[in-house]
This record gives sequence, C-alpha cells and structure tokens, in this order.
Amino acid sequence: MNILGLIPARGGSKGIQGKNIQLLGGKPLLQYSLEAARKAKLLNKVILSSDEEDIIQIAKQLEIEVPFKRPENLAEDSSSSLEVVQHALNFYLKQGINFDAVCLLQPTTPFRKPEFIDECILKFKDGNFDSLVSVREVPKEYNPHWVFEENEGALKISTGEKEIISRRQDLPKAYHRDGAIYLTKTEVLLNENSLYGKNIGFVDITPFPYVNIDTPEDWKKAEEILEKMRDKNNVGD
Repeated sequence: MNILGLIPARGGSKGIQGKNIQLLGGKPLLQYSLEAARKAKLLNKVILSSDEEDIIQIAKQLEIEVPFKRPENLAEDSSSSLEVVQHALNFYLKQGINFDAVCLLQPTTPFRKPEFIDECILKFKDGNFDSLVSVREVPKEYNPHWVFEENEGALKISTGEKEIISRRQDLPKAYHRDGAIYLTKTEVLLNENSLYGKNIGFVDITPFPYVNIDTPEDWKKAEEILEKMRDKNNVGD
C-alpha cells in the first residue's frame, strides 16, 4: 500500500501566533511530527502543506519536501482537513502519481512515536478499514451515557436512552479522537468526499502523553510534558 504522509501547517493561527514554527523545547513545533514521520517505516512519502512562506522556508531547512504552496482559500479558519488532503492528492494525480491512502499528521499533537504511526498503518491494512483514527478513552464522568442534552427546557440522555445507566461498571467504553493520526483510503477521500467513510478503525493511545495545542495553556502543558519526557529519558545517565 502506497501511503502519503501529510503534515498540514497553515500560517493563520489565532490562538498562538505562528504556532507551527514556534520553538517548543528548542525545535519548531512542526519538527516533532516531521521526525516521527521520517522514522516511521511504512510511510512512502512525507510532505508538508502550507500557505505561509516562513513556514515553507523552515520546513525546507529541515529537509522536508514542500511540493506546492497551498492556496489561500484552503488556509482559512473555515477550511477543512478534508479539503487540504484532497488538494494534495489532486496535485499528485495531475502528475500521474497515485497513493492508496493518506496519513494526516497534525503538528498540534507533537508527541507521537514513529512506532505508533506504523502500528496504525498495519492495523489499517489488516482491517481493510475505510479510515483509522487515534483515540483516547473518555473519562467515565463524561461518558455519553451519562451526558445530557437540553430538550425543550428539560434534559434528555444524549444517547437517546430513557433510563440512565446507574453503575459506573456497566458503562461501555467511549472514545474521542485525539488528532494524532488520521489514515484514510484515497477512494474514500476523493469519491466519497469524506475523511472517515463508513468502516472506521481505531487505535487507543490513552496511556501515552497527550496535548492538542490550540491555546497558550495548551502550549504550557506541552512544555511540561516535554520536560517530564526528558527527565524520564535521563534517568540512569
């Protein structure tokens, strides 16, 4: 299976100015995703998609391939990840280059391991899924069976059940996307116009360090995680 690794890094971040090239632990944020993608064994090509010249130049200094400059209309707050991935695929299709799937690696979730990327790809292939996403378990108190929605001034259980599950032990596991990995077949992306399709696989990475950087508070959390990771790696030195 021919898989394109795609790192999306637009320049218009509002929560943290210049987020994708801000230094985290002495390295531009996007470099973490680049290094993990390079070390992964099952990605056939890794590229960066950006509309911002400063980001493109830094990416080239890091020797990441930047085959095009993303159009401005695909770098707005309202632009979707699906549109960004489709743009990259169509760029290569015009050159007669086909990929079977795309692995989207967002810089805002920097602490993914190369082995994790390969694990996801192997499960994606073996399960013949339309897509596969990385997930984390939802804490019990936020389980959808214990979550309520407003209904004409009253509350109803979000799952539509009439009776609430009373015991924590009886709650089924629930997951949320963490943004680290999105793997999708090209035919689903282009023909179904979807990032997911109908048959969605998943890999649970709850035990691993996690942050999805969007705010200054998230950035501070990323710095704290990085410090803990470094302390752990230095044990016994």
